[in-house]
Amino acid sequence: MTTPILEKPFIVESEKLFTADELFKMPEMDRYELAKGKLISMSPPGFEHGLIVMYIAGALHTYARSKKLGKVFAAETGFRLSRNPDTVRAPDAAFVSKDRLPTDKPKSYADLAPDLVVEVVSPSDDPDEVQEKIEDYLDAGVKAVWVVYPKTQSVTVYHSLNDVHVLRINDVLTAEHILPGFSLPVSQVFEE
Repeated sequence: MTTPILEKPFIVESEKLFTADELFKMPEMDRYELAKGKLISMSPPGFEHGLIVMYIAGALHTYARSKKLGKVFAAETGFRLSRNPDTVRAPDAAFVSKDRLPTDKPKSYADLAPDLVVEVVSPSDDPDEVQEKIEDYLDAGVKAVWVVYPKTQSVTVYHSLNDVHVLRINDVLTAEHILPGFSLPVSQVFEE
């Protein structure tokens, strides 16, 4: 008997709305996010996805650490963006400025929206689900959302739903209002 391969994240069918605390206690062998109390199962990302995330997160980490601007968080780090019903998102990379970092280092999810989040779109991602994530981040107060599209080698930068810019291979990613002086050529994001 063969097991079907899940092509994209799916919502676990349940009448029950889950909380962030319940999500945190789930087995680590399964990856989930929480969208307004609904459990979303996430499959592991692919090879190209992982490389792109590391290029971006590495550049952000190196810069933020050298300037002592804050912390960069890797994929799988959950942020509770809202409560009742709870929304917990785990962006592919995130930056939180030093003045907004929790002093107590929570063992569970931090109750804060990062300043910057990065999402790398996989071929199996549903465009409506990607849009829902973007809206969740912006509604929670994220200042910039970088959505990376490997297929088109582009990055869409959201500061709001009305302030959106598409960057192509010859453009440069910046976040002047979040990470002053940071720049990353889009071409480096997609290096072979």
